[in-house]
Amino acid sequence: MLANGSTLVAAFQTGRISGGGATAIGWATSSDGGTTWTHGFLPGLTTGEGSGPYDAASDPVVAYDAKHGVWMISSLPISSMSQTPAVAVSRSTDGGMTWQNPVSADPAAPSSDKNWIVCDTWASSPHYGNCYLQWDDPSSADEIFMSTSSDGGLTWSAPLGTASLAHGIGGQPLVQPSGTVIVPLETNSMAAFSSSDGGASWSAPAVISNIQFHADAGGIRSGPLPSAAIDSAGTIWVVWEDCRFRSACSTNDLVYSTSTDGVNWSAVTRVPIDDVSSTVDHFIPGIGIDPSTAGGSAHVGLHYYYYSQSACTQSTCQLFVGYISSANGGATWNAPTAVTGAMQLGWLPTSQNGLMVGDYIATAFINGVPHGVFAVAQANASGVFNEAIYTAQGLTANAAGRQLSSANDLPLHKLSDAIEKESPEKGSIPPNRRARLRLK
Repeated sequence: MLANGSTLVAAFQTGRISGGGATAIGWATSSDGGTTWTHGFLPGLTTGEGSGPYDAASDPVVAYDAKHGVWMISSLPISSMSQTPAVAVSRSTDGGMTWQNPVSADPAAPSSDKNWIVCDTWASSPHYGNCYLQWDDPSSADEIFMSTSSDGGLTWSAPLGTASLAHGIGGQPLVQPSGTVIVPLETNSMAAFSSSDGGASWSAPAVISNIQFHADAGGIRSGPLPSAAIDSAGTIWVVWEDCRFRSACSTNDLVYSTSTDGVNWSAVTRVPIDDVSSTVDHFIPGIGIDPSTAGGSAHVGLHYYYYSQSACTQSTCQLFVGYISSANGGATWNAPTAVTGAMQLGWLPTSQNGLMVGDYIATAFINGVPHGVFAVAQANASGVFNEAIYTAQGLTANAAGRQLSSANDLPLHKLSDAIEKESPEKGSIPPNRRARLRLK
C-alpha cells in the first residue's frame, strides 16, 4: 500500500493458487484517508479475471508518479504456456479508481521474482518523475535487475544488473531527495546497492548486516525479507526478522538498521515489542515513516505478524497482527497493540513455500495517521477459505504512555537456522545459495 495526499492505494493477490501466484490481482483505493474504499481487479492480466492472457499473477506492489499523475501497480505475470514479461505494470490516471491494461517491462525475460517499484516524487530531484523497477531472475541464480521509466510507466528501459552482477532477493528501492536510489535487499546478508545517475548505472551492494534467523513454526511461509522506508530527510530504514538478541536463536525479534547514503549503516537495533525473555515470535514486518518527519523526530509505524508462543505446531500456533510505533526516530517506542484476534494456521491457503498469509504487509501515513494493510483469515466454511484484506482505525505514532527501549540490548550469539530455499512463483527453482548452515 502507498499513500499520496489523502489517497491510499493497496494491491494484493486474490484467489491464491497453491502452485504459485493468484487468480487475479486485487486493488483497493481510498480517496478520503481510509474512511471508505473502492475495489476491483486489475484488467488485462489474468484469465481468472477474464480479460488477460496469463494463468496467474503475483507480487503486486504500488507506486505513485507525482510528475505524471499516474498510480502504478507492478506484478509478476505467470503462464504455463506462453512467454511472460519480467514485470507487468498497470497504470491509473484517475487517482487509482480505474486501471488500464498492463505494459511490459523486459518482455522476453526468461524468469523473474520478487519485483518492486518506486517513483522519484521529489520535485527538486534532477531525476524527478523517474520510476524504477527491481526484480531478480531465478534462472540466473537470482541475479538482480533494474529498469527505469521516465514517461509515467508507459515504456521501460532494458534491464541493467549491478556493477558486481549481484544476486539476491526482495529488493525494495527507495528514492532520496537528491534523486539517489537506494535498494535494500537480501543477499547472503542484508545489503543495499544504489544509483545516483537516474538509473543509468547501479553500484555493487554494500553489506548492512549478517542475518540470524529463527525458522518460524507451523509451516508458515516467512523469512527475513527486508521491509524498507525513508524519512523526509532521506534516511533509509531497513527492518527484518532476526534472532541475535534471543537466547539460542529461539525466536525472532524485529530489528532495523538506518543509513543516509546506503553504504554506511547503523548497528542492528532491536524493536522492543516485548522483553527478550518472552516466547513471542515476530515476522513479516511492514514499516512506514510519516513523510513530514525525519531524524530524531521521525514518526515510525510498524505492522507485523506474530505468534504468542514460538514453540507451536500447525494445529496450536496462534497468529496475530500487531502494531508498534516510535515518535522519536526509534529512541523509544510506544507499547505494542494487538490489531487482530488469533488466527489458526489451518485457515490459511497453501503455497509452494508453505502456508501463506502474504510475503509483505505495509504501513502508510496520511496527515500523520498510520494505516496498515494486512490479510486476516477466518474459519473456513465448507472447505472454502475466508480471508480478506484489512486496515485498522485509530492507530497513532504520537508518543503516549510508558515508553519502551532496547538501548542496553546486545547480540547474544552468532546462531542462525538455515534460510529456506524458496521456490519462486514462476516455478523455476533457484540454486542452493540461500541454504545456510547453523553457525556454531
